[in-house]
Amino acid sequence: MASQMIFTGEDVNARPVTRPGEILEAVPGLIVTQHSGEGKANQYFLRGYNLDHGTDMAISVDDVPINLRTHAHGQGYSDLNWLMPETVNTIEVRKGPYYADEGDFGSAGNLHIGLIDSVDKSMASVTSGSFGYQRFFGMGSTRLGDGTLLLAGEAGTYNGPWANPDDMRKINSLLRYTEGTAQDGFSLTGMAYSNKWNSTDQVPERAITSGQIGLYGEEDPTDGGNTNRFALSARVAGTDDAGSWKGNVYVVKSELDLFNNFTYFLTNPSQGDQFHQHDDRVMTGLNASRTLNGSFAGRPMETTFGVQTRYDDISLALTDTVQRAFLSNVRSDKVGEGSVGVYAENTVHWTDWFRTTVGVRGDYYDASVFSIFDGNNSGNVQAAIASPKFTMVLGPFDKTEFFFGAGEGMHSNDARGATITEEPTDPSTKLSASPLLVRTKGIEVGVRSKLIRGLDSSISLFGLDQDSEIVFNGDAGDTSASRPSQRYGIEWTNKYQPLSWLALDGDVALSHARFVGFDTEQATLYDSLAGFPQAQIGNAPGNYIPNAPAVVASGGITIGEKTGWFETLRWRYLGSSPLTEDNAFRSPPTSIFNGRIGYRFENGWRIQLDGLNLLNSKANQITYAYGSLIKTDSLYSLCFPVQTAPTAVCQNGVMDYVLHPIEPLAVRLTLVGSF
Repeated sequence: MASQMIFTGEDVNARPVTRPGEILEAVPGLIVTQHSGEGKANQYFLRGYNLDHGTDMAISVDDVPINLRTHAHGQGYSDLNWLMPETVNTIEVRKGPYYADEGDFGSAGNLHIGLIDSVDKSMASVTSGSFGYQRFFGMGSTRLGDGTLLLAGEAGTYNGPWANPDDMRKINSLLRYTEGTAQDGFSLTGMAYSNKWNSTDQVPERAITSGQIGLYGEEDPTDGGNTNRFALSARVAGTDDAGSWKGNVYVVKSELDLFNNFTYFLTNPSQGDQFHQHDDRVMTGLNASRTLNGSFAGRPMETTFGVQTRYDDISLALTDTVQRAFLSNVRSDKVGEGSVGVYAENTVHWTDWFRTTVGVRGDYYDASVFSIFDGNNSGNVQAAIASPKFTMVLGPFDKTEFFFGAGEGMHSNDARGATITEEPTDPSTKLSASPLLVRTKGIEVGVRSKLIRGLDSSISLFGLDQDSEIVFNGDAGDTSASRPSQRYGIEWTNKYQPLSWLALDGDVALSHARFVGFDTEQATLYDSLAGFPQAQIGNAPGNYIPNAPAVVASGGITIGEKTGWFETLRWRYLGSSPLTEDNAFRSPPTSIFNGRIGYRFENGWRIQLDGLNLLNSKANQITYAYGSLIKTDSLYSLCFPVQTAPTAVCQNGVMDYVLHPIEPLAVRLTLVGSF
């Protein structure tokens, strides 16, 4: 497709970033933010989606899936804080549900991150910057037997500008052995990562404007968490006279403890609404594929067959806490979730300028949920789905190609939501289960041209229909399945290198996103607030999708040769988006500039200075709008200790903007040595 592209490790490491996940902003139309400390997964935006922490954007590293199913904090949770940017070899970008080898979470995009196998010279770097930022990194490789052994590691700390410092403490390592090449060879990779941090979560705008807290203040100074990840994986690939084959196997042990308070004193007026989400899992999987070269009617043809398996053994817990101390249980579950995906894909080169690819994919899921505190929410659920795919390419004509794609994809929902029958905190409230698998339909046309020397330009028009949207629930601090949705949009991407020492890039993505149908639950809530018009604002039923951005844009200029002075200036823009279904609340747009200047010595040493948020913008990393309650609200005294306001109004709280500001101007100085 025209939106398909590959970025090198050199491309992504040329970008000044605040945190590791932001290297993914090399992907046109993708915005990566953070709203809750330095150890929690980033929040992603792509093609009119608020992807939360990864839903509907599949990410893999060295062919190991990163998105976590049935996660304590959000479906598809994708934490990349353990990724060391220097170890990235490539990022392959494929958008839309048009590829048979792409399964769960891949509707909006698929990002495949490849790792390097070796380095020419060992390197070490030290970075020191604003707000207590410190990072030490080292990497080297050596010949071992018939292969190469690569070792990389980092340690870092960061406080941030927050009144309650993040106090992040991270340690990370990678050990990798490879023989041969990616096409004929194998690799064995081990990773280990640990992180602890405090977090300043999103805060109500009214607390800032009233002077109750500063811009970088917090409502609950005990929010934060700790996480660890240990992974072992192996890949093997080969070629023969008939074609090629590859396979990989992996096991990942991960754990997360997350303490958040998003509604402050809405449900617990004396001790606060902090809750603890615990996720402890072992994820295992095996994938294999075989590609056969042949011909059809005398024309070249390739046919690929593949199988993908995965099993997650998960322990989950949600508890109410106060200052990270246990208060009460909400629910606790043991979940086993397995899947098998099989696919076939056939490409025929009908002429030198026309080729088609037809594919089909089948996925089967089986999940068992054991709800420790409420057996009525236990159960077993199975689901299967088939997804046809088709793409067509015409060209090149005068260095210009035309693309068409259509297909179906899917994402899985939380297995607990597929077996639930009653509210964990109120068993008398009966609930309807969500489907385990949700279908997406997509269509895309595009054109890519290199007609102008040095310019690589592409335009893609896309449409996506999804049977069920996953949206953020501020009251619960998690995601839930919602109504069907429709999206369409256009992306224009450009990369221009007129001279060896000068590169420019720019892209803009426009999208239109709406729910389909009528939200009866929202209408019921709206009616329950009758007589209190201030509470009804933002709660009226509507078809706007919260946090679905209509405009995303970025641009950059890079100057410099392999040695000597080099400079980079980058800009990224996240447009205004609706925050409630009725569009009563809208987020302000965010415009950020980052820059870098440095010098490369002939012996491989380098010194560079990064400037983050160069214009010291007072923009927000993320903005929400939902009901919450703080003790200075007039509604607080109407609800506690003696309730005089209607119950529905007290349960809803004060509708307001809830935001997490972007960090102010910061600088980071890095010295890199090569040995």
